[in-house]
Amino acid sequence: MRRVNVVGVSGSGKTTTAVAIADRLGVPYIELDRIFHQPGWTSLDDEEFARRVATATSGDGWVVDGNYSRIRDVVWSRADTVVVLDLPRWRVMSQLLARTLRRGVTGEALWAGNRESLRNLIRREPERNILLWSWTNHARNRARYRAAPADPRWAHLRFLRACSRREIRQLILALPAAR
Repeated sequence: MRRVNVVGVSGSGKTTTAVAIADRLGVPYIELDRIFHQPGWTSLDDEEFARRVATATSGDGWVVDGNYSRIRDVVWSRADTVVVLDLPRWRVMSQLLARTLRRGVTGEALWAGNRESLRNLIRREPERNILLWSWTNHARNRARYRAAPADPRWAHLRFLRACSRREIRQLILALPAAR
């Protein structure tokens, strides 16, 4: 286990888990949001995004945090393991609400200097409201990642699924420590 993709709906704990796995394995941590989001919340085009992700995942060990479908083939073709965070919707929503409120109140700078706005919590468009985005994508993500191990394209991958914070901790602790 040297090339890992941690996936799950927004608010499931991907970043925390991916950082912990990267630290445990002693490999670089790669955050897809950091690559994708440009100043002013603009996005990279698909071709440039794929190119940058391919460069970032060219090494023999890494942990990628994120699940952009537009570059899944790039990451999964190079990965050996996919860690699926499949927490219940109530847990995801409570974690996401706390994170969004903290970021909104503190003005924490995210990728490329972008910041989350508390005003987005009242927006009705999932693309602008991270809580709505996560809520509307929870079931779709769950179905996608439960079906993925049966897809012959991903036969080379080991899928590990964690359905609670306790299972995430156990998964991390079961990994070999960096040499």
